[in-house]
Amino acid sequence: MADTFKFELVSPERLLVSQDVKSVRVPGDEGDYLVLPDHSPLMSTLRPGILVVDSEDGEKSYFVKGGFADTGSNSLTILAELAVTLEDMSADDKSAQIAEAKATADEATDDLLIRHCNETVACLEATH
Repeated sequence: MADTFKFELVSPERLLVSQDVKSVRVPGDEGDYLVLPDHSPLMSTLRPGILVVDSEDGEKSYFVKGGFADTGSNSLTILAELAVTLEDMSADDKSAQIAEAKATADEATDDLLIRHCNETVACLEATH
C-alpha cells in the first residue's frame, strides 16, 4: 500500500495543486468523504464546502464551490467551478460570495440550488 497518491485541484483559471498527498477530505454532494491511498474508484459531484489536503507540508484548506471529483486507486482530480485557499480569501471576498449566494437563493426555485446557496453561506460564515 502506497503512503501517498497523486492529487490535482483545477479551477477554470488555473491548476492550483498538483502533488503527492496523504489524504484529502472532499465535500461531496452526498456528504464529506476522505480519500486515502488505494481508494476505490469513485466519481462525485461537489457541494460548496471546505476541501482539506494533508501532505508532507501539513494541512491546507480550500473553499470549493461546484464541480466534480474523480477518484482512482492512486489519484484524485478535483475540477472545481471555484477553488481558492482559505488563507488567500479576504473578508471582502467571503462577503461577496455570501451576498451572491443569498441573492441567488432568494431568486431560485430549484431546491438543490437553494440548498447549495445555503451551504455556501453557512460554510463561509463559519470561516469568518
